[in-house]
Amino acid sequence: MPHSEPKTVAEAAALLRAGKLCAFPTETVYGLGGDATNADAVLAIYETKGRPRFNPLIIHCADLAMAETLAEFSPLARKAATLWPGSLSLVLPARPGNGLADVATAGLDTVAIRIPDHSVALELIAAVGRPLAAPSANPSGRLSPTTAYQVRLGFAGRVPVIDGGPCRAGVESTIVRVDGDRLVQLRAGAVSREEIEAAIGVPVDVAEKNAAITAPGMLTSHYAPNALMRLNAVPVAGEAYLGFGEGPAFAGPSRNLSPSGDLREAARNLFSMLHELDAVGAAMIAVAPVPNEGLGEAINDRLERAAAPRE
Repeated sequence: MPHSEPKTVAEAAALLRAGKLCAFPTETVYGLGGDATNADAVLAIYETKGRPRFNPLIIHCADLAMAETLAEFSPLARKAATLWPGSLSLVLPARPGNGLADVATAGLDTVAIRIPDHSVALELIAAVGRPLAAPSANPSGRLSPTTAYQVRLGFAGRVPVIDGGPCRAGVESTIVRVDGDRLVQLRAGAVSREEIEAAIGVPVDVAEKNAAITAPGMLTSHYAPNALMRLNAVPVAGEAYLGFGEGPAFAGPSRNLSPSGDLREAARNLFSMLHELDAVGAAMIAVAPVPNEGLGEAINDRLERAAAPRE
């Protein structure tokens, strides 16, 4: 159904307050926003994305005061929250009677929360006056969008989007569960474990590979282009190639995440370059090795899920 794009935060907020969906920018990727207290709006997010109902959503808040109405903050959680606004989502015990739609948390007794580090996102949530459920603004399992154009392309123009320019980080938030006196990383993301540990002085463990789905981004097959993918590969004729650092000369369609081997640049370029290579129509994308350290952990997580066998 055709719609007019919101040109201002006030127009986007009016859509969301009315129970409609609106995509908006964050520093990580564009989110498909809906009022997290409105069950119909949250169901519309699942339906629009084609997202499995057992996959919970991250709830975006304007400030710590809003977050505290939704979840119980232990002293350790409060220490981790000093990284907000930022690309860190915390999985915390849900506060009873927090007003969130049950479907937003997939029936779990925990809730994933973050305060995004993007002026448009913060203004929008404050203008709505309610927390926003906002998974990445793409059909479920497909590449996450880092521009408003990619949102329009992914949903064939069916979802209104407020344009805040390209996203700075380019990969989703890191998800950490506060488990008593432990921090457990459930999903690698735009802030590395080393950065979290250095900032708050607490070690961050890593969840086991086959852990139960207790947070977004834990499905085995996820973030996938239309093309199939080969990881840690040297390209052959007929393929497209996603390089990193210095690599083999290749005559076919190719992009380089970071010719200088900069992992932050690579993270920023990951989804947009996969979008571009997917558009050339190759059946297979060969991907160069990426070091599994720092932000490389998040990049490799996304690549492994993108290359996983599909249902």
